[in-house]
Amino acid sequence: MGLRLYDTLTREKRPFVPLDPSHVRMYVCGPTVYDFAHIGNARPVIVFDVLFRLLRHVYGAEHVTYVRNITDVDDKINARAARDFPSLPLNEAIRKVTEKTASQFHADVAALGCLPPTVEPRATDFVLPRADGKTDMVTLIKQLIARGHAYEAAGEVLFDTQSMPDYGALSGRKLDEQLAGARVAVDAHKKNPADFVLWKQSSADEPGWESPWGRGRPGWHIECSAMSEAYLGDIFDIHGGGLDLIFPHHENEIAQSRCAHGTPAMANFWMHNGFLEVEGEKMSKSLGNFFTINELLADWPGEVLRLNMLKTHYRSPIDWTLKSVEESARTLDDWYKAAADLHDGKVSERVLEALSDDLNTPQMIAALHGVRSSNLGAFAASLRFLGFFSESVAQWERRKQKASGIDAGRVNALIADRTAARARKDFKESDRIRDELAAMGIAIKDSKEGTTWEVAR
Repeated sequence: MGLRLYDTLTREKRPFVPLDPSHVRMYVCGPTVYDFAHIGNARPVIVFDVLFRLLRHVYGAEHVTYVRNITDVDDKINARAARDFPSLPLNEAIRKVTEKTASQFHADVAALGCLPPTVEPRATDFVLPRADGKTDMVTLIKQLIARGHAYEAAGEVLFDTQSMPDYGALSGRKLDEQLAGARVAVDAHKKNPADFVLWKQSSADEPGWESPWGRGRPGWHIECSAMSEAYLGDIFDIHGGGLDLIFPHHENEIAQSRCAHGTPAMANFWMHNGFLEVEGEKMSKSLGNFFTINELLADWPGEVLRLNMLKTHYRSPIDWTLKSVEESARTLDDWYKAAADLHDGKVSERVLEALSDDLNTPQMIAALHGVRSSNLGAFAASLRFLGFFSESVAQWERRKQKASGIDAGRVNALIADRTAARARKDFKESDRIRDELAAMGIAIKDSKEGTTWEVAR
């Protein structure tokens, strides 16, 4: 079975055929590093990590380039820097914010079992023309002006949406419908209310770069158009991100990139993951259900969070609940005990077939259960391929004990006392010790080989 992917632009699932099988190219919008990433931000990182792994398996690791950017110039970053470091010059404060949050992001997604992308460009490195000749934002804006797709007004450079007849195809928003409901007076300097900023002025206390249009900074959308072209070319295979990015971000990326180069497409496939709720409600700090990846990693191993995310198909909405995370933890405990120390199998074809059907991870998990009963080696190899089994069984158990604050020596001593009580038929004492262990959060299992224990979830 060949790989089939759903394309948001054409609204159909179709066979994936790379433009160049010797160089498969994928771009995914990365974090804006003004704060720690939340669990909703983890979804596209995990989803496209699975796709990256699949593409590497099919085409060879050396034939796949995965670019995921870091946005380190943004008004939210400016505000955070001014709030957290009021005594520092803004540029220095911004650097402190972005270095800290980017470093935390890298640590968090590594803990989730995600591979690093092939390239991770930072927006600030692609504002001005570069010594290596790679695409930059200022040059891209110049091209749009020269081709009649952008104009200067009131100190800004704006994209002329009416210059692109099929603007709005990705989101399904027709330009004339947008114009009909717009309040033109809000931005009187625009030719059309839907026109968006490519370059804006910077005040003396804001970060800025000297450009043909004065000292300023780029708009959000132009950043990804420049960075994707810099490493992947005018047209590439896959562009991914969350559903919330379809409009305006990805719609405007398409407009910029196509109009700057006169190309019929920016990417052959547009893939978007669905929204995430927590306990049936939209995640919100005011509701008390807002969790960063880092906060959840304090309570759960990253592989548990990864499995919990993959139980839902990437295009469907996901309801993140404590119950579902607990179930994922129990499943992973069981998987670890069954096969984590095996290293002699090959990835199951059944698992690959499920993933090849538009990353059908629920079907993949169902396939894993079947593979476990028939071929433990393939089961272990498949889970390792998917970003699991990064530890041995012993390491996994020690991690659980440490996270739960369990004193393993104390547990083993109690189990030895219980075994002795059972041997002398003192079942009252045996039951008392069992209850004491249960109160400590320890589940025990008796067998002919002896008594084993684990941390209960």
